[in-house]
Amino acid sequence: MRFYVISDNVDTQVGMRLAGIEGVVVHEANEVRQALQTAMDQEDIAVVLITETLLSLCSEMIYNLKLNRKRPLIVEIPDRHGNGRTKDSITRYVREAIGVKI
Repeated sequence: MRFYVISDNVDTQVGMRLAGIEGVVVHEANEVRQALQTAMDQEDIAVVLITETLLSLCSEMIYNLKLNRKRPLIVEIPDRHGNGRTKDSITRYVREAIGVKI
């Protein structure tokens, strides 16, 4: 089982890639939907990480998936423009979530 990140900025995607997490960078709601569908179609993806900004674009769809599907687990993560968190919050989040120091 593996993680997959859907991000709205390259910095987050690169940081996750350094931790061994593959993913995509998207900006529009239809791209988010397509990326989620791609992730759901892959049996080995257990957790999808999605940035706050993208979650807000498709929140109804994502909450529906969270409620009605067992797999994958969809987790909202802060991005570099997050709501007032410290600037190293993504690094700290990765370290706490998967035990990798970057």
